[in-house]
Amino acid sequence: MNQDYIQPNEWSILEEGFDTQKVKSSESLFSIGNGAMGQRANFEEQYTGETFQGSYIAGVYYPDKTRVGWWKNGYPEYFAKVLNAPNWIGINVQINDENLDLHTCKEVSKFKRELNMKEGWLSRSFEAVLENGIKIKVDTKRFLSLELDQIGAISYNVTPLNTDAKITYTPYLDAGITNEDTNWDDQFWDVLEVSQNKKQSFIHARTMKTHFYTCTFMQSRVFLEGNEILTDCNSSKTDKTASSSYQQEVKKNQTYTVHKFGGYVVDRIHNKNELVALAKDVLDKAVSFGFDALLETQKQSWAQIWHMSDITITGDVKAQQGIRFNIFQLNQTYLGTDATLNIGPKGFTGEKYGGSTYWDTEAYCIPFYMATKDQSVARSLLEYRYNHLEKAIENAAKLGFTNGAALYPMVTMNGEECHNEWEITFEEIHRNGAIAFAIYNYHRFTNDYTYIPEKGLEVLIGIARFWHQRVNFSTAKNKYVMLGVTGPNEYENNINNNFYTNYIAKWCIDYALENIEIVKTDHISDYIRIKEKVAFTDDELMDWKKVADNMYFPFSEKHNIYLQQDGFLDKELITVADLDKSQRPINQKWSWDRILRSPYIKQADTLQGFYMFEDHFSTEELERHFDFYEPFTVHESSLSPCVHSIQAAKLDRMEQAYEFYLRTSRLDLDDYNHEVEEGLHITSMAGTWMSIVEGFGGMRILNNTLSFAPKIPKGWKSYSFKVNFRGQIITVNVAQNGTVFEIDGNTEINILVNGNIITISPNKLVTV
Repeated sequence: MNQDYIQPNEWSILEEGFDTQKVKSSESLFSIGNGAMGQRANFEEQYTGETFQGSYIAGVYYPDKTRVGWWKNGYPEYFAKVLNAPNWIGINVQINDENLDLHTCKEVSKFKRELNMKEGWLSRSFEAVLENGIKIKVDTKRFLSLELDQIGAISYNVTPLNTDAKITYTPYLDAGITNEDTNWDDQFWDVLEVSQNKKQSFIHARTMKTHFYTCTFMQSRVFLEGNEILTDCNSSKTDKTASSSYQQEVKKNQTYTVHKFGGYVVDRIHNKNELVALAKDVLDKAVSFGFDALLETQKQSWAQIWHMSDITITGDVKAQQGIRFNIFQLNQTYLGTDATLNIGPKGFTGEKYGGSTYWDTEAYCIPFYMATKDQSVARSLLEYRYNHLEKAIENAAKLGFTNGAALYPMVTMNGEECHNEWEITFEEIHRNGAIAFAIYNYHRFTNDYTYIPEKGLEVLIGIARFWHQRVNFSTAKNKYVMLGVTGPNEYENNINNNFYTNYIAKWCIDYALENIEIVKTDHISDYIRIKEKVAFTDDELMDWKKVADNMYFPFSEKHNIYLQQDGFLDKELITVADLDKSQRPINQKWSWDRILRSPYIKQADTLQGFYMFEDHFSTEELERHFDFYEPFTVHESSLSPCVHSIQAAKLDRMEQAYEFYLRTSRLDLDDYNHEVEEGLHITSMAGTWMSIVEGFGGMRILNNTLSFAPKIPKGWKSYSFKVNFRGQIITVNVAQNGTVFEIDGNTEINILVNGNIITISPNKLVTV
């Protein structure tokens, strides 16, 4: 049973009524971020019930020592942990000296929480009766500024409803925090100094081991009935906390307000010796703006983001809410302003997966950022991997590979592998292919070839060298085979000849060879530089080609399909439809032994290959493979429904495509996988965008031309989206009776619609 307490709304995530069982789920769903930092939707005031506290700073991590029962050569030394950073949002609230705590209040009513995605803020309101009998009304609003991305702001309002009351606000900073996710319960933070200056407070701290220096800061202003009270506060501090206390006698029905400004400055960007001075400057700027002016700027910043990235759906509020939630969270996580950052699967919403970079970025996120931002943002994501090429070569060397072979990490913060499950770390090597594919995808979409001779070709060569060394020649098959791998379907470990892995390996080698020739012909100075740097020879390239031309792909003549891997047909082939529903999700109900022997597929695997290399196969081949594999797929990976939605749409199975779309777009809102309290599935949210644009909109690049094959679910009246294609903004509006195309700017463009060339001119709508 999925959760359904989130109210349908086109622009907001809404919760009504206070339920202690939903607190942790809501803390995930109502998370906020601005690319530089983010936080779960924890209450500002004290809460003694079950909660998952989390505030995170982009790029700040801790190398938590690997914990395994039996060490094996090649294991990474550590698993990177995203760190719960010092907490700046806290405001203790006392009414006649009694703490406001929703867990201990006699009564909580009219509770409402709203995440306004259009304007980028989180609010909460409720009425409560405390143990001392005083009834109050509380209204809060907070946001993390996109404009001043080191600052967040909170407006907290209390109104006594049944009597006059003494209200005390104590805004505080707290560096005595722990991680939800830790191997050894280490202390992650070393507090260097706690200091206060009039109404400003600072905690200067650094992470253990990695030595990221941070300064957490705050300053507050108080108001009665909207008029600022220029009063001194009582400041106090301990070795890990700093607080400022404001007390006021408040008449019944009067509103007492505190505006709190806080955030982080970090030495990833600034000089570590100047952090407190910088924090002071940031605070001075924010406080002089004031809460309301900062909020207005926030609304304008989000309006600009939505202008390009919004997808509108009419006739289906839940579908509309789902896609906007996904787009909103992607933009909260990564805005492309810092090339040293990447996109973690949980973003700023939780600690699972260590906040690290996975192959999800290349396989799922890059299309979203290419089409909704300037192409420089997608290029930054490619450069992130180029900057880690030496580490990828080191990672491969630890496993015994030589000659500059590169194995990109499954999980990383700085280019080093930091994932310690052997069946993934050593075997889920298809991630190398996604990184090469992203280079191809970027060139295909942007037509910008410059990245390949400048940087990308070195990455492709390192990856091709890895694949060449990873295969071995089977005399029995007279082919090159790949043994001991895990494909995208993690419910199969240590198998041989995974179709997707073998196929992408062959493609990577062919693609590297093709680009070596292009660079040799068209970019001779780059070619000479690269050849000297990585020292490849003609004989080596011939050896690569021999592997690519003779790669083995398991195939079933009986079913006329490629097999997911050797031995797939030896399994007891009971479809998901015939699996008892009480056994789902199998990853929470079954032993791993039972899962590995079952035919059940966690996510698109063979079909992942058909998605990425769609133009290599006919529609009939796709249909055969879809009909064989989808019935065994349990979709227990967040990355699964989007690929199946796109393929179902291509096969004109719009009802099925819509069901998959709804599942991917509302995966977290409806908590399909019963784990949302751990955080959101950020990278799969990019797949939701793809479900509409590539699935229903049918967007492809065919013969170097932008192409669409629009379809529409029967319950929708219309939907629209924009893509930034090679610097030209194209709007696509699909309705039941036709599709309208429009272009910004002053240059016309030729596109393909259902295979026919259409010219779109500026200021002219074209209807198909």
